[in-house]
Amino acid sequence: MARKSSSAEPALSSPPVPQREIRRAQVDMNFENQSLLVPLFGQFDANLVQIENRLGVFISARGDTLHLEGPEDSVARAREVLQALYDRLAQGQDLDAGAIESVIAMSNEPTLDGIVNGDKNVPPIMIRTRRKTIVPRSKMQASYMQQLAHDDVIFALGPAGTGKTYVAVAQAVSQLITGSVQRLILSRPAVEAGEKLGFLPGDMKEKVDPYLRPLYDALFDCMPPEQVERRIESGEIEIAPIAFMRGRTLSDAFVILDEAQNTTKEQMKMFLTRFGQNSRMVVCGDPKQVDIPGGDRLSGLADAVRKLEDVEGIGVTRFTRADVVRHPIVGRIVEAYEGPDA
Repeated sequence: MARKSSSAEPALSSPPVPQREIRRAQVDMNFENQSLLVPLFGQFDANLVQIENRLGVFISARGDTLHLEGPEDSVARAREVLQALYDRLAQGQDLDAGAIESVIAMSNEPTLDGIVNGDKNVPPIMIRTRRKTIVPRSKMQASYMQQLAHDDVIFALGPAGTGKTYVAVAQAVSQLITGSVQRLILSRPAVEAGEKLGFLPGDMKEKVDPYLRPLYDALFDCMPPEQVERRIESGEIEIAPIAFMRGRTLSDAFVILDEAQNTTKEQMKMFLTRFGQNSRMVVCGDPKQVDIPGGDRLSGLADAVRKLEDVEGIGVTRFTRADVVRHPIVGRIVEAYEGPDA
């Protein structure tokens, strides 16, 4: 039974919490090269609208001048984003919705001087391929690209959509084109993601190709399809299940193992010990998406990282849902599945 309040007791009330005053700002931006304004603004000003919606600012174009208005912090970020996008265009790079989204995300990272802020004294981090130039779309991707250029063996861990495999394939294609490696070898375990597909018709290539499709997609995005096919026929590019790696020494090669969380400890040891002279090896996987049959076997990826993380010449990059560079909803999906109710 609830206690009745006495008229003799004074009513208690909490003092009002002062609200933080939101300071507003107005800024004008001018750009030297007016020929870049059309791609900067986007068709029907779509790029400006995207920045407005994401940062909560108002942007209006007046000739070669952009007027920004809104909360002070948001205006500062919008100005940084627009300058970074303009610098990318000036360097000959294209803009799309994904690139704009990534620059917006990185604009909140103060350690990205030279990537976001366009510092002319700091060389930009990028990977050039036949079809496009890949630039980092998150702080962790920038670190990952630096590791790909320097370390012998790199473990890339994290959820889907963070660019683990795509960036590795781009680096491999770049090194194949420049001749720093003679072969590109892409592999992954032939494990179904929670399904039993049963018998697959066709020869060996037709049986394993469905498992390797994501690697083909990344290749075709970095090289013209006819070049990919020609290099596959000549043996310069090899795409095969991890079981085909046993007994080999992979020299003068850029080797990528995808979906590595689905390897056993024995498979991972076998794969890593294939490493040969003048080679680079990248192992990609999501430790939270293990599909090894039986469910109680330790993933070879987790075991290898635990044993090798401190070994000289081995780098480890850990991506999180904050590094997802696909559609923004992918990041929200990953966050929901990894939340407290997961």
